[in-house]
Formats: sequence, C-alpha cells, structure tokens
Amino acid sequence: MTASLATIMSVQRLIPVLGQRIRVDVRPGTGVPLVLCNGIGASLEVFDPLIEHLDRDATVVRFDVPGTGGSPDSPLPYGFPYLAAVLSRLLTKLGFGGEPVDILGVSWGGALAQQFAFQYPRRCRRLILVSTGVGIGMVPGNPAVLARMLTPRRFVDHEYAAAIAGDLYGGSARTDASIVKRLFDRQLMAGSPVGYLHQMLAGSVWTSLPALPLIRQPTLIIAGTDDPIVPVANARIMARLLPCARVHLHSGGHVELISNAAELAPVIESFRNQ
Repeated sequence: MTASLATIMSVQRLIPVLGQRIRVDVRPGTGVPLVLCNGIGASLEVFDPLIEHLDRDATVVRFDVPGTGGSPDSPLPYGFPYLAAVLSRLLTKLGFGGEPVDILGVSWGGALAQQFAFQYPRRCRRLILVSTGVGIGMVPGNPAVLARMLTPRRFVDHEYAAAIAGDLYGGSARTDASIVKRLFDRQLMAGSPVGYLHQMLAGSVWTSLPALPLIRQPTLIIAGTDDPIVPVANARIMARLLPCARVHLHSGGHVELISNAAELAPVIESFRNQ
C-alpha cells in the first residue's frame, strides 16, 4: 500500500479527551487493533513507513500526544499515568472500549505503552516495546548524544537532523543520513517547545521497574545493537523483569523500526498472530 493510499483510507480527527484535544488517525480494518505510541517530539506521520509494511487489513490507531503534531499543548505538565488514562478514554471514544488492543511504543512512547499495559491490563492483549527502557534506573545512552536531545531542534531543522543523524541514532543512519531527513520531512506539523518540555518532564520522573513483574501480557522487545540513545542492555533488563517477554535483536539503531520497516514489520506481525 502506498503512503498516499494509506492516508486516503485512514480517518483523522481532533477528539476532546480529559481536558486535552488529541489528533488521532485510524486506519480501519479487522482483528485486534494495533495502537502506536510515538517517540518524543514525533508526530503520527512518522509511522507511515511502518504502516505501509503492516498487514493492510489490520486496524491501526496512531495519535499525537499533547503539544506534538496536530494536538494542542496541554494546559499543564502531565505524567504517564494521566496520559495512559487519556489514551484509554480516547480508545473508548473511538469505539474500541469493549475490546483489547495490541499496543506498540517506540522510545518515549515505549514508556507510555508500558504504563498503559500495567494500568489497564484488561485493555491490552499484547505489548510491543521498541528502542525503549524503564525510565529512571535504565542504562543511559551516550551523554553527548543525550545532550542533543534536550531541545527539539532536529524536528524543525531537518538539515541539522541529518548532520547529527549518525551519532544520534546509529544503525543505518550512520551510512545514510538522508534516512533521518526523510523521516522528519514526513512531519506535517512540528510540535511546540512547550509540548516537548512536557514530554521531557514526564519521562524525567517515571520508572517502570516496580511494575514490570506485574505486566503479564505477552511482550515483544525489539532493540538495536547500535543504538546510542537506548543501549541494548536495557532490552535484556526488561526481558528479565517481564514475566512473558522475548527479545528480537537487530543490527541497526534507534529509528530502525521506521527506516528499515520492511525487515521489522514482519517480526511484529508474526508476534501479533501467535
């Protein structure tokens, strides 16, 4: 399916939920819906390459967190428990309140996915964690790399994003920086500085370490062995703490799910169909 056709077939809307207005995109289909939670500062369009390689008959839900893409800023800072509640209510308003979903989280979105699975266990059938960790207590990435993530400049200056792509994201971005530029060119609307700050604050005070042993859903952990932001050791830590987890390692970096979706989408589909 081409990106343009996927866009035509999907439905976007702005939905009021718990004091927020959330831009959501739903590609209608059959089976258990797949809910996608994005990385920090990224809008829902960034998932386009992944969606192109997923089962075209599957229902896929993606959304912009407050202050990102087409979702206005939150009036106040928020934490992941609140954001998980927003997501739960959003799914109910979309008509998925009476059925479980599979939830996939990338990087920062992996924290939201973990929180949702813990907070709403009956609403989450399977959990997919990509390039992510446990928050406070995780093995940190390269300090110089993390320092570059303190501002959202890479989302608004795509030439800058390409210039730092290899050092920041590793994997295929080391040999072809244009991958990252194309990735952020997909963002139709850049997030606000306030929205980015709220996301940073949410991540700075959160950890899933006490909760992981209580997450009983089958979990797939996807991690790259060349990820400067989230070292692969974090995947092994989560796999030891999660009762029903397995790890899929690849040789790429932090954004390989998007830049190499053709390789990783079948891994996700296989897990969802087990």
